[in-house]
Amino acid sequence: MSTSAIPSVLFVCVHNAGRSQMAAAFLTHLGDDRVQVRSAGSAPADTVNPAVVEAMLEAGIDISAETPKVLTTEAVQSSDVVITMGCGDACPYFPGKRYLDWQLNDPAGQGVEAVRPIRDEIERRIRGLLAELGIEPAA
Repeated sequence: MSTSAIPSVLFVCVHNAGRSQMAAAFLTHLGDDRVQVRSAGSAPADTVNPAVVEAMLEAGIDISAETPKVLTTEAVQSSDVVITMGCGDACPYFPGKRYLDWQLNDPAGQGVEAVRPIRDEIERRIRGLLAELGIEPAA
């Protein structure tokens, strides 16, 4: 863990327009100020997937102002946990970091109906991650 008392989590997918944005939003929402959250993409898109924005609004979380960000070495180095979602070899590896790879369907090009089950699975995994970190989810 970092020297900070607050754990830091980085979510990475290729475009940073869907899965990693949903994961970061759920962890920010449920972790409150008790987790530092970042997300990035190895080849970021121009905008967040509109179906993802809509699906998250249905869950009460507005990510419409979010923008995809490029993955940097510094973001990985400053994170305690790095969760990849299909970025493959594009994700840098640093010893001493905890890496998890979440196999999730890619919402790219999908409508909101296809995004909902991905969103719900990400929320389930975020709740599990919070439990592993010893953090009670916010109401």
